[in-house]
Amino acid sequence: MLTILCLCFLALLTGGAVPPVVHPTPGVTRLEADSITVTFVTRKQYYTGGDAETRDEDVLSPKSVHIHPDGSKYYVNSLEGMRTVVFDFATGGKLKVIHHRFDGSHQDLWAPDSGLFPFSYTYKEPGTFAGKPVESTFSHGGRYLWVPYYRRSYDINAQDPSALAVIDTQCDTIVRMFETGPLPKMIATSPDGQLIAVTHWGDNTVGLIDISSEEVSDWHYTACYTVDYKLKLNYSRTTPVNRDVGSGYCLRGTVFTPDNRYLLVGCMGGTGGIAVIDLVQERYLGRILGPMSNLRHLLLHEDYLYASINSKGYVQRIPMRRIYDAISALQPDKTTFTLTGWESCKVPAGARTIVISPDGRFVFAACNFSSKIAVVDTRTMTQVGTLDADSFPVGLDISQDGHYLFSTSQARDAGGNAVDIFRIDYKE
Repeated sequence: MLTILCLCFLALLTGGAVPPVVHPTPGVTRLEADSITVTFVTRKQYYTGGDAETRDEDVLSPKSVHIHPDGSKYYVNSLEGMRTVVFDFATGGKLKVIHHRFDGSHQDLWAPDSGLFPFSYTYKEPGTFAGKPVESTFSHGGRYLWVPYYRRSYDINAQDPSALAVIDTQCDTIVRMFETGPLPKMIATSPDGQLIAVTHWGDNTVGLIDISSEEVSDWHYTACYTVDYKLKLNYSRTTPVNRDVGSGYCLRGTVFTPDNRYLLVGCMGGTGGIAVIDLVQERYLGRILGPMSNLRHLLLHEDYLYASINSKGYVQRIPMRRIYDAISALQPDKTTFTLTGWESCKVPAGARTIVISPDGRFVFAACNFSSKIAVVDTRTMTQVGTLDADSFPVGLDISQDGHYLFSTSQARDAGGNAVDIFRIDYKE
């Protein structure tokens, strides 16, 4: 059923036709430009017709990939597989599979109930479920990996509290569990390492967790902020609906400003924009309008904020000083402010996750609808080229030395179920 919904949603966004499935050829699929070469090296996959050498049954609808800060391993969140798969970076060998399945025996893992996320329905055993891992973020210098769940398995329409797991990366074991709001997708760590933000696609809210202590047992929620209005969720308990649409602002891309003062949250739905939460005043300020609607991902690098625009396929950026000016214009009580002056680069449609090379020279975008990885030169904000990825790419991460790019292709049956690895060579 989920596969059908995903394909129908994809068809809707692409004008009615699901794009053809693409499987690039290792060593042959390549982008060569004046300043950069990107080569498809290998993959891990679990799709029909894939070769036995790269086959891995744990790569099941991989939503995201995140490389450990020390570069020793990488983590793949297999959403429909309900597991996080750990691979050795150097050899590609599988180190561990972390299953997100819980019952009464895991009660000691749970943090005390924050009271911020009440259930609207009485479940017989709310702590017995399987979780669908979405994104992740590292904290405490890479010691911990935080993984939110799209929903708990019994909540078919993601309308009650979901959960997130904290993995100790020294042993790759879940050591703490927190409740969340409905349908959390993005999660981010503040630059000073003091806070975790959990962004709830499902009801226009964002939770904040204090992680300032080195003791896991001390971590706790401090607030839950609402972006303009909180959705009232009253879906069927037996018939699934597509919760990827019709979810208010569909909050997604999430970053803290470098000074730890503000939290910026991209609005993929509704009238769009970037929601701003003031962490000092402890209040939601309003939305900065100006980037194109359907904003999916945000990233900060040095003096710029970058954004991916999903359906139309763009990478946009603007100097952070302009963002701060817009934030000032929101206060004390202006609910929106239109910020002009964004630089835009056209990329293939369906621009999802974006990452940037360590020197800030190139932005890479996973372009879902066209099964492409786009490369943008930030000196001119122009696309230098694209190359094929397994259909349909959604997640990205780049190694700290900038020489390896990982993408995940989430779709099931029609494409997907693949993690692609690319080698990047710079010519200057």
